[in-house]
Amino acid sequence: MRQPPKSKIEPALRVRALQMLARREHTRRELERKLAAYAENEGEVARLLDDFAKCGWLSEERAVEQVVHARRGKFGSRRIRQELVKRGVDAERMASAMENLKAGERTALRAVWRRKFGSAPRNPAERARQIRFLQGRGFELDMILKVINSPDGDDEAE
Repeated sequence: MRQPPKSKIEPALRVRALQMLARREHTRRELERKLAAYAENEGEVARLLDDFAKCGWLSEERAVEQVVHARRGKFGSRRIRQELVKRGVDAERMASAMENLKAGERTALRAVWRRKFGSAPRNPAERARQIRFLQGRGFELDMILKVINSPDGDDEAE
């Protein structure tokens, strides 16, 4: 059976989407938003993304894994969650990713703290600076205080 000729815009749209996916993993919502400006209608983008998902080129799971893996060494779960929300990850996948992140939160926090500071704060101003930095990285305050108060790592038993 012959296929109808494709519109002139679709190959360009397809190429553009493939180029985006070649650079990094994207969520469906990200690609929809980025490609919308180049499509003649919304259905065209939806059909293209459905086709990509069937081929295995577009995967929400891989996109979430990539974000988590890339950000884990520098940021806390709150900051990573914020990025996943921004990228349009659905609630179910978000909950699964957060569960895995929470398990290694203290280890990641300790590693970031050691790389940046390496020693306990010497005065209240230094303590406040360390806390602000770590909160900005998306770590929880109670965990930050435990790490700063016991820099040798004896808080792991708690």
